[in-house]
Amino acid sequence: MKDKELELLANSARQELVKTLVNAQSGHTAGPLGMADIFTVLYYDCARVDSNNPSWPDRDYIYLSNGHICPIWYVTLAMRGFFPVDELQHLRKINSLLQGHPHNETIPGVENSGGPLGQGISQAAGCAIALKADGKPNRVYALLGDGEMDEGQVWEALMFAAQHKLDNLTIIIDRNNIQIDGPTHSIMNLEPLGDKLRAFGWNVIGIDGHDIGEIKKALGKAGATRGKPTAILAQTVPGKGCSEFENNYEWHGKTPSKEQGDKALAELQEIRTRIEKRWF
Repeated sequence: MKDKELELLANSARQELVKTLVNAQSGHTAGPLGMADIFTVLYYDCARVDSNNPSWPDRDYIYLSNGHICPIWYVTLAMRGFFPVDELQHLRKINSLLQGHPHNETIPGVENSGGPLGQGISQAAGCAIALKADGKPNRVYALLGDGEMDEGQVWEALMFAAQHKLDNLTIIIDRNNIQIDGPTHSIMNLEPLGDKLRAFGWNVIGIDGHDIGEIKKALGKAGATRGKPTAILAQTVPGKGCSEFENNYEWHGKTPSKEQGDKALAELQEIRTRIEKRWF
């Protein structure tokens, strides 16, 4: 898919996300807005998925390790046709499919249940080694937050994947530099993160997580890498596209009011207009 189309889809996803969070009055804001570009490229340009057959045996597997950013996963799946967009109105409601953390037995397209941080990468590594054992070509993608890399389980999974040369596994780390109680550098400094990942035996690609071309290129390089798993270190802006939310850790788990949502939607529409003028 062309970059201009993907940029517009990511903008639509951000707008739908803001509407969904305002309606729910519950959920996370900063991380989901920051990851809209990556989810868009994954589902519209890179991963092999079939919204009409979510359990298609030849699909690629997408795991979300930092399950709290699931609102952008839900929005992307709905826009991609896995379930009706109207279902987004029920986010975090009692008996809704769309709970505050994903559940893989109730939502079409959701491969793993999420909640406790650090587990998604282990689930993805298990899937990748099982596919290798079966001689299957499917690829596995796992999305992680940088804050959850404080968890020891993440590093155990990194060692496991490198030990078994899981070149069918790509992880995308949302390097937005915030977590629920502050900047990552003041909670648990991760740097030099790229060097640490390389020392653990991973192929590492650093990108601007909002540059559609860079995201596409990195995912292509990951698919072509042999003999080791790939980590895409994506620098992102939490709350991307909405000035009140950007780069503010307090929006990690806070939801906009209607007034704040209206302001954010107006800003996102201005961005959409600039995208259209640039491309058309």
